Amino acid sequence: MSIEDDLDRPADAHAGAVVSDPDARASAVEQQLTDEERLALVVSVMGSNPVSPGRDPRIPEDVPMSAGYVPGVPRLGLPALLMSDASLGVTNPGYRPGDTATALPAGLVLGASFDADLAHAWGVALGREARARGFNVQLAGGINLAREPRNGRNFEYLSEDPLHTALLAARTVEGIQEQGVISTVKHFSLNCNETNRHWLDARIEPAAHRESDLLAFELAVERARPGSVMTGYNKINGEYAGGNRHLVTDVLKDAWGYPGWVMSDWGATLDWEFALAGLDQESGAQMDTMLWGRRPFLDDLPDALADGRLPRERLSDMVRRILRSVYAVGADTWSGPVPLDAAQEAEHADVALRAAREGVVLLRNEGVLPFVAGEALRIGVIGGHAQLGVATGTGSSAVTPHGGFAGVVKVGGPGVMGVGRNLYLLPSSPVAELRQALPDATVEYDPGMSPAEAALLARRVDVAVVVAVRLEGEGFDLADLALPWGQDDVIRAVAAANPRTIVVLETGNPVVMPWLEDVGAVVQAWYPGQAGGRAIAEVLTGRVNPSGRLPLTFPRSLEDTPRPELPGLGTPWGTPVEISYDEGAEVGHRWYALHDKTPLFPFGFGLGYTTFEHSDLAVTGGATVTARVVVTNSGDRPGADVPQLYLRSVDGRTRVRLLAFDRVELEPGASATVHLEADPRSLARYDTSGSCWRIDGGTYRVALAHDSGDAGLSAEVELEPRTFGR
Repeated sequence: MSIEDDLDRPADAHAGAVVSDPDARASAVEQQLTDEERLALVVSVMGSNPVSPGRDPRIPEDVPMSAGYVPGVPRLGLPALLMSDASLGVTNPGYRPGDTATALPAGLVLGASFDADLAHAWGVALGREARARGFNVQLAGGINLAREPRNGRNFEYLSEDPLHTALLAARTVEGIQEQGVISTVKHFSLNCNETNRHWLDARIEPAAHRESDLLAFELAVERARPGSVMTGYNKINGEYAGGNRHLVTDVLKDAWGYPGWVMSDWGATLDWEFALAGLDQESGAQMDTMLWGRRPFLDDLPDALADGRLPRERLSDMVRRILRSVYAVGADTWSGPVPLDAAQEAEHADVALRAAREGVVLLRNEGVLPFVAGEALRIGVIGGHAQLGVATGTGSSAVTPHGGFAGVVKVGGPGVMGVGRNLYLLPSSPVAELRQALPDATVEYDPGMSPAEAALLARRVDVAVVVAVRLEGEGFDLADLALPWGQDDVIRAVAAANPRTIVVLETGNPVVMPWLEDVGAVVQAWYPGQAGGRAIAEVLTGRVNPSGRLPLTFPRSLEDTPRPELPGLGTPWGTPVEISYDEGAEVGHRWYALHDKTPLFPFGFGLGYTTFEHSDLAVTGGATVTARVVVTNSGDRPGADVPQLYLRSVDGRTRVRLLAFDRVELEPGASATVHLEADPRSLARYDTSGSCWRIDGGTYRVALAHDSGDAGLSAEVELEPRTFGR
């Protein structure tokens, strides 16, 4: 199915909703609840873990530990809500001894695939694995835009672009909810930095917010109908996300007509009055006690209800929204775990491998890749703990893989997330996979502890593969974009010793590359998941033709970003921080185009072992932009292309937007006709005075390109002036 086919699907054509009228059913059941039952439904408590030791008395002994527990109402057939993190697999941070799950790659790997069908399969795997453990709420659907290349949590998300993010996130949510498991989208909104995130005030102009981060949420909510939306830790324009009436009530619930429930992030409910602003559920109440000294919904809502400060109708609405999602998704139609069979386990492993293969981005290749089949190469693999496995990100998204981690390097740090700040290695060793893929080759390993030692190996081999890793994770932003632990110096020394040097990057963000012109190839593998070592080996040996495209712009330096200095970086944990996102709606590739800056690598960029040509572009205007283009594989290998349609200017003024994209797999010499259609909101501006989207009309220049920096095939169309939406 193409992206365009998906765009044509009606908004309610999502999985799970196999009920005639979830609103009526929710209303009828809510009327039968006692106040005690209502108040219990609007609070979740955490299972036992390093942050919250001991079993909360609200959690029955026969219930598995999870990120969140909300008691059910057995007399009315309402199941308890058991919630688990997150978007990269079912996590287990000390909750359930011995439980492991499929460790999917980083969200950016899915983003780099530009593959909506893969996103759906990813969601199916998440939903099945949650259900197999009895979890009926998967806290997956991270869609914050990558505004800041130092954000330690970018690896969990999908991209810097709202359209790209929303389309892939929506398909993931649909896949989860088809399994009768409620999905979330998070973190609403502008949770784009981790430095002192609980005290961060994100400042942005309201119209620009609607055209960027909120547009990603709007499209995802509209298309996939996630059962819940999770608010972030931060403030937005001075008000905490969970208590921000404008965003939660005026925009999400009223303007967008969102029918589900709004939960806080864990430890992000500071006051019971957040309920008056639109928050429906306090999450992880123990975290609120740890951070703020109270559990506002658990401790204060009963009194507020009793004395009339919390209107009874507001409490009923909070509960109805939760019930509505349970019934719409079908989370009440099953009880207890639904074990996976061997075929499903194998399918999930295949999803992890497929994602790793499609998400690898080849950034540079000066004729050194792929390795020649059957050649008796001497290969030196250097650094990155590549003899053990591949790196993964840290925090609440970290998944314990089948068989356990290949290694854990304890690091630590301040704040509540410091205990989990470790370098985790998934057991998929690039060294072992290369040896298996190239039985005629000699593969040696050097740990890369010093440039001089690494150079000794590099001098005596035919080709050197330096695997560079960077520890990134929840709760911490990066200080810069360099590789840590002296790895840049190692790469320089190896490249000086051997011109056939390949750098494989296992990172969750862009890196600067002072050695770029000295190496033969650069492979961006991100955090590639449980099958990452195999995918890397397959790309290096040519068994897989790399087809990933960058979901992030790679800057040349921090000076070429909207914020060369990150406010608050280096301040003690608990320090209030204000970040003005002055770039507004011009996030990522939009900002580079507007300021006429050339990045190191543009959004959408990626090389392969074949070439693709675009021809016969036909574009029409009117109410929106539609395009047709012929894509031809002009090389000698099968491969996948990602044709991308961009807005370039309006009436001669620079205005860049990704309008549509598709992924096309073609045999050598084969062609396919691709049809693309822009969502009108990508062409419009948001008018805060009229509370609507506005297309001014005029001449719109668009381009069908290989990436955001490619001139591509351009055309001009006329659009009609109009207003629409809210």
